[in-house]
Amino acid sequence: MTALSLKIEQLEAGYGPTKVIENVSFTVDKGSRLAILGRNGVGKTTLFASIAGLTRYLGGRIMLGDTDVTSFSTSERAMAGLGYVPQTRDIFPTLTVEENLMTGLKKRSVSAIEEAYTMFPRLKERRKNLGGQLSGGEQQMLSTARTMLGQPKVLLLDEPLEGLAPVICEELMHAFAQMGKTHDMTVLLVEQRIEPALEFAEHAIILERGKIAWSGTPVELSGQHDVIEQLLGVGSLH
Repeated sequence: MTALSLKIEQLEAGYGPTKVIENVSFTVDKGSRLAILGRNGVGKTTLFASIAGLTRYLGGRIMLGDTDVTSFSTSERAMAGLGYVPQTRDIFPTLTVEENLMTGLKKRSVSAIEEAYTMFPRLKERRKNLGGQLSGGEQQMLSTARTMLGQPKVLLLDEPLEGLAPVICEELMHAFAQMGKTHDMTVLLVEQRIEPALEFAEHAIILERGKIAWSGTPVELSGQHDVIEQLLGVGSLH
């Protein structure tokens, strides 16, 4: 499996008559990791939903590698190599863990489910449990693993650490880091927990009112205290 680049050109999108994303452009090189930061309500989740084809398109272009997927449906984007783990997790609560994982296989053999159990051994222990019986952290693992089984070439992770205990956050971030190393995958991460996001990422952008207000490397951001305070609402990163 080979990672793909993601190029967003002057994207504008929203819901109904409301424009949320305005003139957003950035490129993520294949195999690299990007953190998307910002206060609550600035459009981070809407940006991911727009890349996945789940909002009202108002303008711009989305390139997955050399393929223009702007006019593709959500399922067509998935077949082209886009994986999306939403903030809502969207597992099937009345299916078992194993049955949930089977829905992510696409045309792969059932034996590929072992990849998910290798990534998250906790899921193997609970493979006969219903999705609705899992903790929040386990549901996040299940949602992530199910998406991974489809072998995405570009992966969108929307606030995967939200509401989880620190030990689970560490486990998930370790798994995400391994994905980037072993799966040859381009990963975009939206996360409110700034420090783990910046430790994970090679580049970062900050959104403000649906627009990119800052972009650069985590090292560059760590030295710009005015940007951190103004756009992220924290005094420092430590």
